[in-house]
Amino acid sequence: MNLIFRVILLLLGLVFAASLAVAVVLLAAVWGIRYAWARITGRPVSPWVMRFNPRSGFERFRSAARPAEPSAADVANARARGESVRSPFQLRDRGGDVTDVRARPATRGE
Repeated sequence: MNLIFRVILLLLGLVFAASLAVAVVLLAAVWGIRYAWARITGRPVSPWVMRFNPRSGFERFRSAARPAEPSAADVANARARGESVRSPFQLRDRGGDVTDVRARPATRGE
């Protein structure tokens, strides 16, 4: 039974390696055809790149945290029902000055 299990694992590994080799050969063929077509048409060969802007992830979540402005239809529907347009769940305003803190002189080395 141990020998059969090892043979099956060997065959699975060979199938995986063969499929990986086929994928690499197909990718190389696509790159070669693309390169040849660019040379035939006289265009420069541009590399395949994935542009990545690290700021975009922060902007996406920052804009998701902002409350959405109500549309004109939402405002009209809320007023027709006699309700407030503003959401009942509001975050406190974070702006303004802190007034309940007393300033103390800085102490050094204590």
